[in-house]
Amino acid sequence: FQPVTFRGFEHRATTPLLFLFQMQTEKMRKPLLLLFQFDYFKTSFSCFQNVKILTYREPQNPEYREFVNNLKTDAKMMFNYTIKDSLMNIIAGGFYDGLMLYTHALNETIKHSSLTASDQSELFQQNQQESTNDFCSLTLSFLVILLQIVLVYNSSEEQLTAVPGTDLHWLGGVRPPDVPVCGFKNDNPICLASQWSEPTCWIFKLRLSLCCRRMKLEKELVAQLWRITWEDIQMSNLDKVLRSGSRMTLSLRGSNYGSLMTGDGNLQVFAKTGYYKGNITAIKYTNRKRIELNRKILFELKHMRDVQNEHLTRFIGACIDPPNICIITEYCPRGSLQDILENDSITLDWMFKYSLINDIVKGMLFLHNSVIFSHGKLKSSNCVVDNRFVLKITDYGLSSFRSESDTGKDAHAYYAQRLWMAPELLRMECPPPQGTQKGDVYSFGIILQEVALRRGAFYLEGDPLSPKEIVDRVILGEWPCLRPTMDPQSHSPELGQLMQRCWAEEPTERPEFNHIRLLLRKQNKESRTNILDNLLSRMEQYANNLEELVEERTQAYHEEKRKAEALLYQILPHSVAEQLKRGETVQAEAFDSVTIYFSDIVGFTAISAESTPLEVVTLLNDLYTCFDAIIDNFDVYKVETIGDAYMVVSGLPVRNGKLHGREIARMALALLDAVRTFKIRHRPEQQLKLRIGIHSGPVCAGVVGLKMPRYCLFGDTVNTSSRMESSGEALKIHVSAATRDVLLEFNCFQLELRGEIDVKGKGKMTTYWLLGESNSQ
Repeated sequence: FQPVTFRGFEHRATTPLLFLFQMQTEKMRKPLLLLFQFDYFKTSFSCFQNVKILTYREPQNPEYREFVNNLKTDAKMMFNYTIKDSLMNIIAGGFYDGLMLYTHALNETIKHSSLTASDQSELFQQNQQESTNDFCSLTLSFLVILLQIVLVYNSSEEQLTAVPGTDLHWLGGVRPPDVPVCGFKNDNPICLASQWSEPTCWIFKLRLSLCCRRMKLEKELVAQLWRITWEDIQMSNLDKVLRSGSRMTLSLRGSNYGSLMTGDGNLQVFAKTGYYKGNITAIKYTNRKRIELNRKILFELKHMRDVQNEHLTRFIGACIDPPNICIITEYCPRGSLQDILENDSITLDWMFKYSLINDIVKGMLFLHNSVIFSHGKLKSSNCVVDNRFVLKITDYGLSSFRSESDTGKDAHAYYAQRLWMAPELLRMECPPPQGTQKGDVYSFGIILQEVALRRGAFYLEGDPLSPKEIVDRVILGEWPCLRPTMDPQSHSPELGQLMQRCWAEEPTERPEFNHIRLLLRKQNKESRTNILDNLLSRMEQYANNLEELVEERTQAYHEEKRKAEALLYQILPHSVAEQLKRGETVQAEAFDSVTIYFSDIVGFTAISAESTPLEVVTLLNDLYTCFDAIIDNFDVYKVETIGDAYMVVSGLPVRNGKLHGREIARMALALLDAVRTFKIRHRPEQQLKLRIGIHSGPVCAGVVGLKMPRYCLFGDTVNTSSRMESSGEALKIHVSAATRDVLLEFNCFQLELRGEIDVKGKGKMTTYWLLGESNSQ
């Protein structure tokens, strides 16, 4: 039977319905009490023989027809609204006649008397006279319908006329009395004294039960137990962080449940969350600016509260306070099935996969047998996992409450969300928002392929197609139909056959979820094991995944730490770096005797002027790379390089007695030999001329600064070493008398007296040339 709509209530042909309707009009001095009885216990049309419907009869005069045509035209032109033929047209005509009657009586009163329009008594008398003159063009008539029109009642003539050729059927063969035998309130003393028969008591109890049930339903709709005010929701700290502008990375992969991760990768939260009555909940915003609470939406919200299953996310309530119109549901912290499948760090064996698939089947089986009837938007992103790794289905129901996103039809996301939609629904211009049960089975088949292959929704081997291209080819339905690729190496043949049956082109060929559950039981015998064992196995698998992930992250951490320490040891001495790592303050340290080496390139200014900046950088990089490789063979520490200047010291930060002079001398001779054979890339024919100066003496060393810390030397020895270099000659090693005294103790270096020279800031100084090293020690 088709649903019967009465005053906004929708009832299906499953239970007897009793309606009490009272009408009172100006023509009908007494209220008309009419009882509608719909008896659905019979399966033939004979059950409607006792159904009598009293309704208005549309006027047949031409004045009313002209009025309705003008009403439709004005509504379309002035308000862009299309009026359909309904009872409202008769009511509008009644308002029109009432207004015309009032204005006509007003004009006549003012015209034939000296009274003003405010004289209500005169106007009332004139109004009564006009009403008796049959001024109204709209005459209200009533119809009595019994599968066909049998009686017509004219209110103006107060006549009840039978339609020729029809017969009015009364239950029991006679018309019921105007007043029940026991009275409307069952207060007749005769009835109170008599005993009711058993059938009469049963009928009365049944009607009373139905009445109480109806009153309870109305009470629940009025109570709005689902309603949540926005003030009762406390946004989570993460949401506050997001609004404050913290740097975070949003995963743009397909899940509309959404994965959100901080820049350091330590925190991962799915969906927008908030706290309601101390519990964390998921908040799903809608794109609607306001919600009109009609009976359809109220029934949807009541059904959502009534539906409870362990494989469906629990509906907590809804907020309709603009602009925060949202749906509040249970929050599942493990994210969606799509997030899990795309996370390569999570290992899923087939026991785990079958567990998740079975959870989907159980949830959809319950949903299809409930009042919600179907899902309509089933996809892997709408299958979420709680902290016990139980999969639950979300985003079901409330098709009138929700609204589609504003994504344009050419947008990538619009077609990506329709990869799970059945072909017959894609071909509809306006598919039903609640979908169909066969469409849900098709969506389940696409999810099966996602779980089996873990390569994304609607994976196609070979040249990948965009979501729009895939949806367009599925809509065309050309043979062979475009379907995802199956890999026999990744899943069993039985599971592949189940996928093909689920995404069959013909909806009637797709299996029901109760049949799918039986097929999966045969394929996966492990699902018959104890629930506790299965849960423990899940947790053990998850713990193993965590151990592997922690070990991998630990190894990566140690590798990055080793690289950072190696870089730090290149910038600072090892002992100084260790102090900084421990958070200690590096104290300056005095050294009694060290040897300092300075060198620069003669004519470097001219070379720089005649070369490009890139050529100059390449020259210095080649030269100092060569120098760095040489000094590693000696007990020296490279202090710094500034432009073409190169500074090296021996005897610190680790003291080496009197060996610092020998180490620096040998290093200087090695560098000088290397320069003689060094080739400049952009000037291979030009000889690079190095000028070297060496001096020995006491210094003080320490770290300067907190940002980019540098290990620096201080003291007159540093200045004198620089003077030895600046007053030297090209391709020669200029040493001071203090350094000569240190080298004489080794009796292996060849020195030549240069004589006294005038050193800036030092006066006369006797200096020497270091020529080389002999074999005798």
